[in-house]
Amino acid sequence: MKVRGGMLLARALQQKGVKQVFTLSGGFCNPALEGFMRCGIPVINAPHEQVAGHLADGYTRITRHPAVCLVGPEGFANAIPAMMEAWGERSPVIFVTGSSTLKRQGAGGFKEIDDVAIAAPLTKYSAQITDGERIPEFVDRAFKIAMSGYPGPVHISLPVDIMFSAYEETSGRDERPFQHEYRPPPKAYPDPDTLSEVLAALEKAQRPILIGGHGIWWSRSEGLLEQVAEHCAIPVFNVPYHQKLLGEQSDVYMGLADIHQYSPSKTAIDESDLVLMVGCRLDNQMNFGNPPLFPSTTKLVCINGSHEELEMNRSADAALLSDPGAFFEFLLAQPKLKGRFQDWFELNRKRRGDWVKKTVDEIPDLNETGGQIHPLNLALDVQKALADEDWLVIDGGNTHFWSEIAVNIAGYQGQVLGNILHPGTFSMLGVGVSFAITAKMNQPEQNVVLISGDGAFLSGGLSVEAAFQENLPIVVVIDNNGGLDCISQQQERLFESETHFATDFRDIPFHTMFEGLGGYGELVENPEDLVPAVQRAIASGKTACVNVKSKGHISPIVLATTSKRDKASIE
Repeated sequence: MKVRGGMLLARALQQKGVKQVFTLSGGFCNPALEGFMRCGIPVINAPHEQVAGHLADGYTRITRHPAVCLVGPEGFANAIPAMMEAWGERSPVIFVTGSSTLKRQGAGGFKEIDDVAIAAPLTKYSAQITDGERIPEFVDRAFKIAMSGYPGPVHISLPVDIMFSAYEETSGRDERPFQHEYRPPPKAYPDPDTLSEVLAALEKAQRPILIGGHGIWWSRSEGLLEQVAEHCAIPVFNVPYHQKLLGEQSDVYMGLADIHQYSPSKTAIDESDLVLMVGCRLDNQMNFGNPPLFPSTTKLVCINGSHEELEMNRSADAALLSDPGAFFEFLLAQPKLKGRFQDWFELNRKRRGDWVKKTVDEIPDLNETGGQIHPLNLALDVQKALADEDWLVIDGGNTHFWSEIAVNIAGYQGQVLGNILHPGTFSMLGVGVSFAITAKMNQPEQNVVLISGDGAFLSGGLSVEAAFQENLPIVVVIDNNGGLDCISQQQERLFESETHFATDFRDIPFHTMFEGLGGYGELVENPEDLVPAVQRAIASGKTACVNVKSKGHISPIVLATTSKRDKASIE
């Protein structure tokens, strides 16, 4: 029996445990779509290929198992921004391009584009399949590369003539690897001598902190992280721009390792004598491991699950190749570390509480904001409308940063969120609606609320059609300050005229857009109306928009980037 190349592709992905595909259906990909249909793999048809990519990225981040973004050759160009976003956050999305014909490659074929070369710098692996019988082999290789070591997106180009051609149904089954089914990726276990050195440094330390990053999430070790922090009484910070490893309500979690969004992290780093960076990169966010962020007197130790990560952490004083979970299990087995840093931990806990009170007390009142809600109050009020385990998604510039601050405050005050999703290291606007949809797909019983800047919604709001189409009701709260406020605020501090330019929007009735699509919409102009409006939107059971007229206000991190001195310290 013979099947098309698209069927071989679908079956190979099914064997790897792929449970969701996102696409904008196109003729070049029809055999693959037929294959997914026959294999029983759900496919969501998005209104744009970039949206399909963001949906696949969000789904992958939540499940920690690859989803597929399937596009045609011209659609590949549209999906590149989503590929970049996944690359920045180490999200192992599998991008598949139904590409131009192999037979006439290089001769100006229909919709011909060198997708393999374009994708190469934004993926761990980018390859074209030139023999249909090798489709299972290429899928196996791409999948393992995506999931192993330092996770990340991969790209497979399947020419249309191979996609449509017929092959033996058993193609590739008689060659290695003999097992085509999903197997968990291999993990690195620590060298005993290096591990002993790290333990000795920890036992000697008086004021250590632990900064957790992407590697902990992808190794599924966040539960062990919390146990280690409780066992040792060591304060935990989170790198910016990623799903939070611990809920903000956790006693051991302090906040972001970001000196602008959470100022006590600067004090903790300045006073520390040991920093354990687990699953992190010493990139621009961490000042490449250098002063003034990390004092020269502080011992900096990096624990990473792959050589790729360690190569980026050359400025560390010591490096340990180890799966984060294996490292945490070792620390839990050390009785000498139990409660070792309790006084230091309590000091950081107190500083978090002091920061919460000071930040809330300093929020401008309505007289200062002209009667419009401050973006920090907006984010705090939205969380008041959420029940425990509801999901919060954030999208925007200043909107994102103020919301991050609000999440820390509300978490300290007892707010329990199911999880958080937001833009990654590239701060790409427009991912919020897609991420919210995938959160609802995976947590259908929980409410999913997105706080989006107006500019961010205009960048990616078209993806909301997928929420209506798939009956996945989400609530979008738009921080409507009438323009690209993050940029406006920078311009007003940088331009000699102290004004902003080319950043304003007209008064857009976002709420009526949702009503026109069949959803729920409500305009909020008075701050006291926000919480009940969000509650009504949730209760409507529809995809809903709460359009909030707000007062733009510069966030601490954006303020820092407009200061030459502070900017020089982080770049």
